[in-house]
Amino acid sequence: MLKYLGIRDFVIVSSLELSFSSGFTALTGETGAGKSILVDAVSLALGERGDAGMVRNGCERAEIAAEFDIAGMPHMLAWLNEQELEGDDGVCLLRRVIDSDGRSRGYINGRSATLQQLRDAGDRLLDIHGQHAHQSLLRPDAQRVLLDGYAGIAAEAQAVGEVYREWQMLRRRRISLSENAEAVAAERELLLFQRNELESLGFSMADWKALQEDHARLAHAASLLETAAFGIETLSEADGACLAQLNALAARLREGMAHDASLSETLKMLESAQAEIQETVYALRHFQQRLDPDPQRLRDQEQRIQGVMDAARKYRVAPEHLDQALQRIVARMGELGGDADLAELEREEKSVWKNYLAAAQKLSAGRKKAADKLAHEITAALQTLAMQGGSFAVELQPLAHVDGIGGNAYGLEEVEFRVAANPGVPARSLAKVASGGELSRISLAIQVATSKVASVPTLIFDEVDSGIGGRVAEIVGKLLKKLGKDYQVLCVTHLPQVAASADHHWCVSKTVEDGVTLSSIAVLTGERRIEEIARMLGGVKITDTTRKHAAEMLSTAA
Repeated sequence: MLKYLGIRDFVIVSSLELSFSSGFTALTGETGAGKSILVDAVSLALGERGDAGMVRNGCERAEIAAEFDIAGMPHMLAWLNEQELEGDDGVCLLRRVIDSDGRSRGYINGRSATLQQLRDAGDRLLDIHGQHAHQSLLRPDAQRVLLDGYAGIAAEAQAVGEVYREWQMLRRRRISLSENAEAVAAERELLLFQRNELESLGFSMADWKALQEDHARLAHAASLLETAAFGIETLSEADGACLAQLNALAARLREGMAHDASLSETLKMLESAQAEIQETVYALRHFQQRLDPDPQRLRDQEQRIQGVMDAARKYRVAPEHLDQALQRIVARMGELGGDADLAELEREEKSVWKNYLAAAQKLSAGRKKAADKLAHEITAALQTLAMQGGSFAVELQPLAHVDGIGGNAYGLEEVEFRVAANPGVPARSLAKVASGGELSRISLAIQVATSKVASVPTLIFDEVDSGIGGRVAEIVGKLLKKLGKDYQVLCVTHLPQVAASADHHWCVSKTVEDGVTLSSIAVLTGERRIEEIARMLGGVKITDTTRKHAAEMLSTAA
């Protein structure tokens, strides 16, 4: 449950720290004092969108921190572990900061968190029922979601949607293949020809590089042979060849060493040159033997190169990308599949539809059971809310069949809330209820009934009691007090009967300090609480009689 709320520089709140208790807490105050600011602050901490206008005038940033006790919430602890947002044992701290330029930051247990993570945490911690909640209740989708939540089958409804979308995807693929069978067959035939053509080419980058190098050698074989022969003749075979002259010089140096031993170093260098030149001659002769100026082989290589270049032009790629073109063709053939794939797709489509029907029928059974129970409970509540003889019904209307299909992502039926405000009057769609007061009371009955199965520990009602008063207001107070025995309930109210039923009473007030409007909250007990109830009863002038009436209301509610 919510244990602590800290607010700083938010709208007209300078600094506020609140500690919360279990049970039913009422928040009251003059109109415009800022009662709903508390709700807005909590909403912001739970991931609602914020803007620069929420920062108090003249301040750099607004900051809201909310601490929740989650010791008895294993699902919340598991979610925090999954998100790697664990904190102190049994505690979840949400924090939101909005700068004056509109930038926003969120934190969970001191770690940076996204707005979606704040919302996910909020969905597990707290429900807020706003004063305009009845407007959303007029929408069929909101009615369906509310019924599924009441029935405890929201997860099953989500699973039905996932299976339905899977079936839709398979159906679209099957229809596309069936309707375009001829075009698909023609494309498949072309792709098959192209695949065979490229595979028969036997192209690979390693072979292509080797082919280009070998072809370059063969194309210049005569010139290369001439170069090798010239080198051999110059070095060892011609008159006055290098090796012969070096050998003569070496003989002269050996003779000279008899007279001067220092020529030995020169002789060593000359002998090294002789050895290098001799190795060069051996290498050139080996090159001559290896080089085969085979004209037929050269023609074969030129044909091979031409074939690769022709294929590259045909498929509009560089030669080195031919293997990638083949991969794309094979991948596209896999996408198109074959006749066998179409048959398999039809079987898979039928199987998934069968799974959808089974899940949707189970969902329908859960809705039917919950619809009767919810209708009975809300009808009973209406009798106490000045709508004696009124009745409430949850109708499940089967979806029309189109091409033999009678379901959608939400199941096999539409959910519609219907109400008869008076006995003997036919039930009409909730969206057609004319009276705003009736709609407000019906909305409150629905919210109280569905809140009883809430999976969150804290419920906030923001002036949901607008449009009612007198005896009905007293009954509403009792309903909220009863709800407070199982949940932590906070209610922003303008009705003294509701406030008198609360276990705790807070009063919101507005003051002007140095020309700046500020809002504050005080906990009321004893005489101060009697005075506030009296103000709510008597308006501007509060008499002793009004105070006595307020004291009686508090005593009766207690």
